[in-house]
Amino acid sequence: MKNRLIFQIPNLEKGKQILPTPSKEISSIEINIPENLKRIKSARLPQISEPLLIRHYNNLSKKNFGVDNGFYPLGSCTMKYNPKINEVISRLENFANIHPYQDGEDIQGALQLMYELDVLLCEITGMDKFTLQPSAGAHGELTGLFIINAYHREKGNKRKNIIIPDSAHGTNPASVTMAGYNTVTVDSDEKGKVDIKKLSKLLDENTAGLMLTNPNTLGLFDENILKISERVHDAGGLVYYDGANLNAIMGIAKPRDMGFDIVHLNLHKTFSTPHGGGGPGSGPIGVKKELSKFLPVPTVEVNGEGRYYLDYDKKDSIGKVKAFYGNFNVLIKAYSYILSLGAQGLKRVSQLAVLNANYLKKHLNKYYYLPYPEICMHEFVISAIWQKEKGIRALDIAKRLMDFGFHPPTIYFPLIVKEALMIEPTETENKETLDMFIKAMKQIAEEADENPEILKSAPHKTPVKRLDEVKAAKDLILKYDL
Repeated sequence: MKNRLIFQIPNLEKGKQILPTPSKEISSIEINIPENLKRIKSARLPQISEPLLIRHYNNLSKKNFGVDNGFYPLGSCTMKYNPKINEVISRLENFANIHPYQDGEDIQGALQLMYELDVLLCEITGMDKFTLQPSAGAHGELTGLFIINAYHREKGNKRKNIIIPDSAHGTNPASVTMAGYNTVTVDSDEKGKVDIKKLSKLLDENTAGLMLTNPNTLGLFDENILKISERVHDAGGLVYYDGANLNAIMGIAKPRDMGFDIVHLNLHKTFSTPHGGGGPGSGPIGVKKELSKFLPVPTVEVNGEGRYYLDYDKKDSIGKVKAFYGNFNVLIKAYSYILSLGAQGLKRVSQLAVLNANYLKKHLNKYYYLPYPEICMHEFVISAIWQKEKGIRALDIAKRLMDFGFHPPTIYFPLIVKEALMIEPTETENKETLDMFIKAMKQIAEEADENPEILKSAPHKTPVKRLDEVKAAKDLILKYDL
């Protein structure tokens, strides 16, 4: 029996598990399943041949839309094309096959990559130290809020309010609530930016911090950011940077120089990981030196001998926020992306993103209402209120765009713009693609005047026609059944 390996599936009643060490001489495997884990009756699975199964999933993949298929102007999401070379690098055997329980001496290359990525992100943002643990932007927000809480707790402050603008991402108030704080909303002024006078009235001894995106969700850079951060600091609060829109400012401006104390980044938006489909994501948090002691453990450090190690010795840490050390595969892609572009390349990314957005805005404001006409950053918001007068909604326009082979933009957000269409072209689209999008949007505006029914019944060319979205959200069918 030397060449047979027996796996004993753990018996849930006894809680025992026996997993013998595999041997190269093993030629067969036997699996013993405890009686309490065996099926009572056969699974109700369809009987299907392999060719039919392959064709089924291949056809499904062709019906799915992604940035590799076409233009994806989903505002505030930065759905840009990601270079395939970074995917290849992330799948290299010595990266893909390591395990987080391996001894640190066995994974020096991985630890070095994470350490150097930390340094690179600090250079880009102006922060002093990062944690790479958070697995998404909202997860990073929660981590940052925990750090804010630890900061005030150490000082003996019992502050309970976090201020966010009325144009904020929806994850901001959700994260604030999850962290145990109260959300206090500050209104935007007539230019779509933070109303400083109203902010000043909200700041008091209960203010723990301010969460802000700059540029904001309207795609506008707040030129009063230094005054804003100064007033929050004067009130004893911290200023938190939602880095979802970093694609607009890389190599041009650093959040630290704007007065921010804490920064989260979306590696799955800005730094070359496909964004969408629920993951994988990565939302590293960067902080100033005085807040670094609160970062989650472990952090990646290097000793005097040039050896990299995981440092758990942080008594003031907020603790772990994710198993192991973050989504390592995403970190590899971000590291590769940053090194391949370099400082000037990252700056060029932001310059092109801003150029593309302003090019689209300049052409589309002839056909759609533009509530905030000033020069934008990487994205902008137009409104379908002109079309609504004829019975056409932003939703109808979004659905009709699908017939032209474009993914719809973000709609009905931010909430301060009625019938909003939020468009972000990113830097990876060329002028020909942008011109085709402009042509499609112009035709849709004309159809709203001349043939509105074609918009109300759109899309016409997709595998699935318009759904009852309310019913789809409330009546989910998530299981297979014959």
